[in-house]
Amino acid sequence: MKIIDQNVVIDGIDKTILNFLMEDAKRPILEIAKNIGITGAAVHQRLRKLEKSGLIEGSRLIIDPRLLGYKTMAFVGIYLDKAVSNPLAVNKLKEIPEVIECHYTTGNWSIFVKVLCKDNEHLMKVLNKNIQGIEGVSRTETFISLNQQISRQIKI
Repeated sequence: MKIIDQNVVIDGIDKTILNFLMEDAKRPILEIAKNIGITGAAVHQRLRKLEKSGLIEGSRLIIDPRLLGYKTMAFVGIYLDKAVSNPLAVNKLKEIPEVIECHYTTGNWSIFVKVLCKDNEHLMKVLNKNIQGIEGVSRTETFISLNQQISRQIKI
């Protein structure tokens, strides 16, 4: 993830283009252009500018993991025995495919991760065999998500 020192300035047309694409990234550029009242070339030009600025980090396909059998989502607070263990622990967490997000946090935990598993038994194996086995991890605290109620990007 890039750290950006300055804010990107966007106008109303940029916001409209971004909102269309955030709603449906596969929406045709010419359809967006027609809705806004500008040319397709102008939309492409603005998108290139926004990509170059770092505001747009790319596009990706989003799958529904539940359809692949991943039905248990959990958040795990990881306590490290010392702060210098963080880079080593993060590198080991990157090797665990069920870990889909990792955050360095303030508060009780050193690291907070989002984990996606097939069921509670699978989660238990990931916790006991993978995460708690990482050198420097002293203990974990797990919260199972019963239902994700909001999923969105920041409003622009």
